[in-house]
Amino acid sequence: MAASRPLSPHLSIWRWRASMAVSIFHRVTGNALAFGGVALATWWLVAASTSKEAYEGFAAVAGSPLGWIVWVGLSWLFFQHLLSGLRHLVMDAGAGYSVETAHRSAAWTFGGAMLLTVLFWAGIILLGAR
Repeated sequence: MAASRPLSPHLSIWRWRASMAVSIFHRVTGNALAFGGVALATWWLVAASTSKEAYEGFAAVAGSPLGWIVWVGLSWLFFQHLLSGLRHLVMDAGAGYSVETAHRSAAWTFGGAMLLTVLFWAGIILLGAR
């Protein structure tokens, strides 16, 4: 009889909600930023301290289409983690615990991260066009 009981909490039991996803994404984005940021910073510092050719190799990859995808992805990770952290800070202060408010703030976190990423890169591209 015990074998037929569902495991709890299990993903087949719970309905996915934005507040659940933003909590999971907060952990994922934090780890991805730590790994990606450290890897890129290490590569950049080693290349800069090694030789002109090594730095030019880094710059070529960083400026390639794949490099742009990585930079945009890291910036989205940053903004997602930042807004999620601010949401958690507000909730830790005791606000935003109603179900409706929690779901709304989670959705705003995803939308805000996208908007901030677009604005950030639009600013970089516009400033670079000067």
